[in-house]
Amino acid sequence: MTAHPLLAELALRAGARAHRTVTACSCGADTLADRADATVVRHADTVAKAHAPGTDPAALAPRLALAAEFPDVLLPPLAATPAELHGRLVTFWPYGAPVDPADPDAAPWEAAGALLGRLHRVPAPAALPPMRGPAKAAHAVARLAAVGRHPAVAAVLSAWRALPAWARAEAPMPGPGVVCHGDLHLGQLVRHPVPDGPWRLIDVDDLGVGVPAWDLARPAAWYACGLLPPEEWTRFLDAYRSGGGPAVPASGDPWPALDVPARALTVQTAARAVTKSAARGRPLDEVEQCLVDACARMGNVPPQLAADSAK
Repeated sequence: MTAHPLLAELALRAGARAHRTVTACSCGADTLADRADATVVRHADTVAKAHAPGTDPAALAPRLALAAEFPDVLLPPLAATPAELHGRLVTFWPYGAPVDPADPDAAPWEAAGALLGRLHRVPAPAALPPMRGPAKAAHAVARLAAVGRHPAVAAVLSAWRALPAWARAEAPMPGPGVVCHGDLHLGQLVRHPVPDGPWRLIDVDDLGVGVPAWDLARPAAWYACGLLPPEEWTRFLDAYRSGGGPAVPASGDPWPALDVPARALTVQTAARAVTKSAARGRPLDEVEQCLVDACARMGNVPPQLAADSAK
């Protein structure tokens, strides 16, 4: 959890931005997230985000600029330049209505696929850094390796070692790269303006140039593990293809392009689940065990996709 001064002052900054004044109001502030990598506070129609400690301002700047340039795909920031608060970079955003996790039947799979297709066709600015997906996966696995004795660790690490070096952030990603979100899941979509405006992608921290199939990998992995119904996967994939997304062929089998990224996201998700369950001293739940079982199968069957063929 974040130290109280940062959270309290972030709320004050959000209120000042929302009302364009420092005058006290009765709106109150809601904490939307309070994690080591991000603290997010909402005040009225404004959201303030404190990015992870050590965030590189030179990398964040082109990410913010891209979101501002393509507001039909990415939620645009309210200010082009981050503020600084307690050594953290802070950005301000309009509030958007998130996906309702209690209503899975209303999950916007078509919107997610269509937005990704459009994002992947955006010309990549020269200053845009690499997409951070593989680096995030490597970080999750590094934390898992520190867990020590746990019956699931070996299976997850074996699946990780079977991946090509680029998917483990140990080599450059194959190219030519395109603009990628880097951490796509349904929590990264909001409606703006609220309550029923068009869907937009949020969270630019991992945005960058890379392998577009990575952005399809989380739903692909869940589908492959039996955790995402086939009809929902089809809705997502068809919308992406209809939008001209370059990550997979326009027709036919998408898995030669998706295999490595889907395996990597399965490992990343399993690593996080095992690390969390070990920290809390509880057994894996059914979904978490399913992911670990998938890693065990993957460790016995190496990926068929060569490192230079993922495009």
